[in-house]
Amino acid sequence: MTRTRFHGLKRVKFRMTWNKYNLYNLSRLKARPNIGTLFQQKWAAKSATRAYHGEQIREKQWQGMFDSRLNAVIPMDHRYLAQYDGSEQAAGRGSGAEKRPGDPLREHERPARRVPYMSMTYAPIERRLDVAIFRALFASSARQARQFVTHGSVKVNGKKIQYPGYLLNPGDMFQVEPERVLYATGAAKSPEQIREGREIRKARRLIHIRRHERRATAREEAVKRALAKRAAPGETVRSKKCRDVPMDEKEARKQRKADLQELVKHVQAIMDNRKLPPSAKRKQELRQFLKDVRKAMAQVNQKTVKDLQENLSELFARLSIANTKTKSAEKSGTSLTVIPSSDAPSATPPSSVSVKTPQQQAQKQMRKKLLRVRQNPVDESKPYATPWAPRPYMSAFAFIPRYLEVNHRICSAVYLRHPVARPGLSEVPTPFAYDTMQLAYTWYLRRR
Repeated sequence: MTRTRFHGLKRVKFRMTWNKYNLYNLSRLKARPNIGTLFQQKWAAKSATRAYHGEQIREKQWQGMFDSRLNAVIPMDHRYLAQYDGSEQAAGRGSGAEKRPGDPLREHERPARRVPYMSMTYAPIERRLDVAIFRALFASSARQARQFVTHGSVKVNGKKIQYPGYLLNPGDMFQVEPERVLYATGAAKSPEQIREGREIRKARRLIHIRRHERRATAREEAVKRALAKRAAPGETVRSKKCRDVPMDEKEARKQRKADLQELVKHVQAIMDNRKLPPSAKRKQELRQFLKDVRKAMAQVNQKTVKDLQENLSELFARLSIANTKTKSAEKSGTSLTVIPSSDAPSATPPSSVSVKTPQQQAQKQMRKKLLRVRQNPVDESKPYATPWAPRPYMSAFAFIPRYLEVNHRICSAVYLRHPVARPGLSEVPTPFAYDTMQLAYTWYLRRR
């Protein structure tokens, strides 16, 4: 589904995103008139509310989560509870007794506020991990929060969770990688910054590849030196007391077998290298080479020591001829872009410092500015604009529900409790009117 269809302007549908088209649809959202049959009104209310509440969830999955019981908290007057035990509620019932203005019960009664029970219709969705991440302002949409979870960037109670529909329990703490949060809530990069960041990342990848090439070359040289040091059939081995002891035939066969085992380990390391994987043709050659090496290992006790040495030299020559270095990194000539350090103080004082202010106050403001620069440096390799700034149209959606305790410094939050309804307040954020939510609730009651 494309963005224009997802944030359509013809049909007013409010989504769980921070998009500017979504903000425009929120300004046009109005209470639906009671037009059509009751079935049509309930279906329209269900369609409108489901476009916002859990639109990333399948309808059948939501129907399994729906619960007709709605959580609510009704505060009681402590003075009334301390004075009466409840028996006065039945006093005079059925005898025509009525409350008069002078009754003591009237003094403690307050005008009752309406409890928005129907606004709690979609309360089970607020327990989902992806919705909680969106409510905590760690993602710009519920779909983006779902992506963060599936990509393994979210932990719950210290353990990685990759299931967006994970239901949180009271006291659970979830954390999101700070880089993901900065990308989700930060302003977008300009085309020039995107090009510069692409060049920087390409140069860093090139440096990384060359570093691994040098390590692979050094490993091959070490194997080559180790094989060159292996004694020939007629040479000697130096003992701990520095005495020359002639190598017998049994020891020579054992040494040749150890050399072949080292070759197997070396070839296996080349095939298992995930950072610089060999090509398909190269893998075929290495597999054939392994077959030949294992065949030679099986014939260690059958051939003479001279034949074993010749076979070992031939295998090593075959391995040395094959070049394992990748030529693609050398052909791509990219230059490393040097980023100026942000720690260096600016020569021009900040414009906010007036000439009339004392010198100590000016220095204090300069230190604060340098501290902000160090904490928010310029790095074009980041996927978001630097220095970091909040994305536009974010302030209209920047609110946190009561059932979450959020710490944006460490990008973590605690799910305190399940949302409840109170007199005059519903803890489930919704842009829809009470009547619309009531129609949606009756739709899912299956009483049509």
